[in-house]
Amino acid sequence: MKRSRGGERGRVAAGLWLGVWPAAALVLMLLAPLARLALEGFTGEAGASGAVALFKPWQDDYLRWRVIWSLAQAAITCGVALGLGLPLAWVLARFEFAGRTLVLRLLMLPFVVPTLVAALGVLALWGPHGLISGALGINLQDTPWLLLYGNLFFNLCLVVRAGVDALGQVNARQVAAARSLGATPWRTFWRVEWPAIAPWLVSSLCLVFLYCFAGFGLALVLGGQRYATVEVEIYTLVAYELQLGQASVLTLWMLLLTGGVALAYAALEKRLAAPVRPVPVARHRPHTALQWLTLGLALAVLFVVCALPIVAIVVKAIIALWAGASGIFDAEMFAALWNTLRFSAAALVVATLLGVTHALAAQASVAWRAAAFLPFVVSPVTVAFGLLLLYPSLTASLPLLLAAYAVLAYPFVAKSLSAGLDGVPVHLGQAARTLGASPWRCFWRVTLPLLLPALRRGMAFAAATALGEFAVTLFLSRPEWATLTTLIYQRLGRPGQANLEAAMVLACVLMALALVAFLLIEWPVRDRHAAWPRAQGDRLMPDMRRAVRPTQHA
Repeated sequence: MKRSRGGERGRVAAGLWLGVWPAAALVLMLLAPLARLALEGFTGEAGASGAVALFKPWQDDYLRWRVIWSLAQAAITCGVALGLGLPLAWVLARFEFAGRTLVLRLLMLPFVVPTLVAALGVLALWGPHGLISGALGINLQDTPWLLLYGNLFFNLCLVVRAGVDALGQVNARQVAAARSLGATPWRTFWRVEWPAIAPWLVSSLCLVFLYCFAGFGLALVLGGQRYATVEVEIYTLVAYELQLGQASVLTLWMLLLTGGVALAYAALEKRLAAPVRPVPVARHRPHTALQWLTLGLALAVLFVVCALPIVAIVVKAIIALWAGASGIFDAEMFAALWNTLRFSAAALVVATLLGVTHALAAQASVAWRAAAFLPFVVSPVTVAFGLLLLYPSLTASLPLLLAAYAVLAYPFVAKSLSAGLDGVPVHLGQAARTLGASPWRCFWRVTLPLLLPALRRGMAFAAATALGEFAVTLFLSRPEWATLTTLIYQRLGRPGQANLEAAMVLACVLMALALVAFLLIEWPVRDRHAAWPRAQGDRLMPDMRRAVRPTQHA
């Protein structure tokens, strides 16, 4: 007992020691800038008192409209995503058809595509010279529909995937019992299936609300002057009007609102973390013409919402290249491509180190597990603005830019590894320790091989985040550090059809880089170590002895 207590204390101490590095990153790059923002918000409004300065956005008609519209577009997107996502999830969860696994994998593709690429995809469809708007002779410019469609393109996949996973948790025995008692399929859904899947859907809708409310790239390109959100207004106040105090107050309100939604999301995630092992409802192939029609309509809706903007970008880029568009692949483009690759690679290395240490520390502290959500709650615009205020002398330094990239990306690695560590059988590490392996050797030779799929998955999400980062680069970058995202935005800001065509081609290049990360995320992996039964672990004991035993040469 004393030995086990000593081992537990050692594990906790090691976890806390490893947590020093992510703690320093969070304090220096997130918490301290937020504190500086709060100070600026209360003292930077031309001598106004804190309370007066804090409530100024609600007294100004223009700023009040920005806040209300930001809330409204996020709420509308949640409602439409739920109305479309629930039927689509039910079809994918209950029907078995050829290509179902591929459809589920491709559902996460819009979520990996950078926001600026998604915005260009919407413009390629519905913009002034879009494929659909041009054919129909309509113009959706300066309307809210462009932004709402872009939000739906990005976030519908989250609701559908959450619905499919939730429906897989419904107990088939309860469904069969309800049907045997005479309940209709509709009544069975509302009385048996809906109570089981509602927490999953509400959790996904919290994420959708956060992504829409705190979104920047889509709102900047698609919102226009009238339908821009608070995040765009903060950027405008800082970059063009130098109203730092007013921007700080808006940022504080954004933090309060997103923090409340994030707390609701965390509470739901804690409830859903309870282990459940139901008997899932068996999938079946469609039999009737109505079932086949339902499946076809579901796949058509998914294609129109989640795939058509990507196809439109590719078509527009091919048309531009076929027409002999010039001045695209110039020195400026190759410099931006090189900056994107090297910045993302450097940020990925730092993010991986921070994510691994954070995940190991989270095994010894529940507070550390919750701390991984902090970079998700705070928008990139808020992070960049806070860094701009806190470190004015470092705003044009490359280390600060890369550090911001890494802090925004490393939670993906930390969360993925934390989930992987939860699934590692405890008795394997204990067996390695009894065979004489040190804690570090046990980690490198036993635990790490089991975590490689989770590590690769987290790194891929982190790489996709770094590749598509836009807001931080706008705030903290020099002109010579332009990346593909900032170059696309610059081309969009220049007049002429040639610049729009160049932006489409550059978006294709950026999307290709994001697809590489997507393949790393969703490529099938033979993960025979994911959830080992005890019997399999016992069979591998001889292999473990060889793994933890020093070699003859050593």
